[in-house]
Amino acid sequence: MKKQKQLELLEAAITSTGHKLRYEKGSFIGGDCRVHENRVVVVNKFLPIEGKIATIASVIRKINPAGLSAEVVKIIDNLTANDLFSKQNQ
Repeated sequence: MKKQKQLELLEAAITSTGHKLRYEKGSFIGGDCRVHENRVVVVNKFLPIEGKIATIASVIRKINPAGLSAEVVKIIDNLTANDLFSKQNQ
């Protein structure tokens, strides 16, 4: 599966959990947070597509929502199998 399609699937999965997805610039990689009553996932917009995929996938893996599509689960499993999640993101 193409990386752009993987990113789109992960974006749809994270927004379906009630999180807002924001791409911002700064000296960070990204992750999830709470702003007032909103759950937000912030991703550095200057990351390469692989970094964006890994950041969103790590948040999905952390919150572990029910009802993920088989394609999203496969993307996350592939990242986990390739050990692309660092100890810091767990």
